[in-house]
Amino acid sequence: MSAIIGTKQYVAYFDDPHGIIQGAIGAALAAGSVIGSLFAGPLSDWLGRRDAIFIACLFWLVGTAVQVACNGFEMLIAGRIINGICVGITSSQVPVYLAEIAKKEKRGSIIVIQQLAIEWGILIMFFVGYGCSFIAGTASFRTAWGIQFIPAVVLMLGVPFLPRSPRWLAKVGREKQAIDVLARIQAGGNIQDPLVVAEWEEITTVLAAEREALSGWRKFIYDGMWRRTLAGMSVQAWQQLSGANVMTYYVVYVFQMAGLTGNINLISGGVQYALFIIFTGIVFFFIDNTGRRPLLIYGAIGMGICMFVVGGVLGTYGTYVPGGVDGNLNVIVSVTGAPSHVVIAFSYLLIIVYALTLAPVAWVYAAEVWSLETRATGMALAAVANWLFNFAIGLFIPPAFSNISWKTFIIFGVLCFGASVQAYFTYPETANKSLEEIEVMFSKGSPKPWKTKVGESRLDAQITAIRERQKGGSVDHGIVGIGQQYDGEKEVRHVEKEYAG
Repeated sequence: MSAIIGTKQYVAYFDDPHGIIQGAIGAALAAGSVIGSLFAGPLSDWLGRRDAIFIACLFWLVGTAVQVACNGFEMLIAGRIINGICVGITSSQVPVYLAEIAKKEKRGSIIVIQQLAIEWGILIMFFVGYGCSFIAGTASFRTAWGIQFIPAVVLMLGVPFLPRSPRWLAKVGREKQAIDVLARIQAGGNIQDPLVVAEWEEITTVLAAEREALSGWRKFIYDGMWRRTLAGMSVQAWQQLSGANVMTYYVVYVFQMAGLTGNINLISGGVQYALFIIFTGIVFFFIDNTGRRPLLIYGAIGMGICMFVVGGVLGTYGTYVPGGVDGNLNVIVSVTGAPSHVVIAFSYLLIIVYALTLAPVAWVYAAEVWSLETRATGMALAAVANWLFNFAIGLFIPPAFSNISWKTFIIFGVLCFGASVQAYFTYPETANKSLEEIEVMFSKGSPKPWKTKVGESRLDAQITAIRERQKGGSVDHGIVGIGQQYDGEKEVRHVEKEYAG
C-alpha cells in the first residue's frame, strides 16, 4: 500500500482519503490479522501446522479478489480484512512450524529466512506498485493488487511437498510418523542417530509431563506459564509499539515532511525496503551466536534514539503547513536543507536497526517460549498482540501526523526504551537451546533472565551419552515413546534440578 497511497489515481478514485479513513484502510489488514490469529491456534492443532498454512491461502485469494473488484474504500477495507485473516494464520503458525522442524543451532536463522522472504515480498510489491503508478486510471492499483494472486497460488502448490511437524505428530499420537520425519530432517533418515534419539526422548518426556497439566486457558497462567505468556505476547507488542510501522506503512508521508515528492519520494521509500532486506540478511549469520536478549535490548535502545532525533529535528526546525504539504492533509510539517537530510538519514538508520533486531528476533523469540501443548495457540496469542497493536498504530498514525505531528516520534521513542527495560528483566536467553530445554528456563527455580547465556544445552550432553552407549554395543531399538514406558515427570524434575543447580 505504501507505494500506492501517494499516487494520483488512488487519491482521485478514493476521494483523497486522509485521517481516520486512510488510517482505517491501512489498519484493515491488521484487523483481519487479529481475527486470523484468534482461530489459528485451534486450526493448527486440529489440521497441523502445514495444512493450516494451506487453508490460510484460500482467504488470501478471496481477499485479493475483493480488493481488485472494489468500488469504494468500504470494499477495499473489506478485502484487506479478509487478506488479514490469511496473514494472521501464517504469521503465527509459520514460525511455529519452522521452530518445530529446525535444529536448535539453526532455529533462529531459519526463522530469519522467513522474515527475509517477507521483506523480499514487500520490496517486490512496492516496486510493482511503483511501476503500476504509470498506468492510467483505476487499472493502476487494481493491477498491483491483482498480482497478489501469484504468490498465494505458488505457496498452495508447494505446501503438500513439505514435511509435517514431528512435534505436532507426536502431540496427536502419530509417533511412528513423528520419528520418521524427525530422522529425515535431522539425520538423513537414520532413526538411531544420537541427535534423533536424544531429541525424541526430550519431546516425549516433556509432552508426557505437559499432559498432566491444567486444561483450557488456565494452562497459559498456571505455575510458571504466565512468564511465557508475558514474554511471548509482550515481545510481539513491543515490536509494534517501537513505531517501526511509521516507516514501513507511511514512509512516503515521512519523506514528504523532509521535502521529497513524486517519484523521488517513492523511490526513496523503496530504498528503505532494500535496506530492510540487506540487514535482515546480515542478522541471519549471527542471530544464533549473539543470542536473542542483546538484540532485543540494544535494538530497542537504538530505535528509540532514532525516534528522538527525527522528532527533535522536525519539532525544532519544522515549518507548519496548515493546508498540508502538497495538499496532503496527513503531512502538516515540513523541513528543508540540512534538517531534512537528518530526518531522511535517521529514518533509514531506524529501519536498519529494526531489520537487525526487533523485526526478525521478535518472531523468533515468540515462537520459542511456548510448551508443545500450548505452542500453536500461544503463538497465536502472541500474534494477536502483534496485530492488535499493529491495527491500533496503523489507525493512529495518520491522525497523529495531522494533530500532534513531530510529537508522534517522541512517543514512540519513549516506548522503545520501555521495551528495552522489560527485555532486560523478563526475557531469558533461548538461543542454542532445544525447545524442550527452553521450557525449563521459565519454570520455578530457573536462573534470572539477566543471568542466562547462549547455549549451555543439556541436549548436547544427552547426545554424547547416547553416542557412548551405542559405541559400547547398546542399540536404541525402541526410541522412547514406541514400546517403552518413560517416567516423564521424573525426568522433568531432573532437568529442572540441573538448571536450578
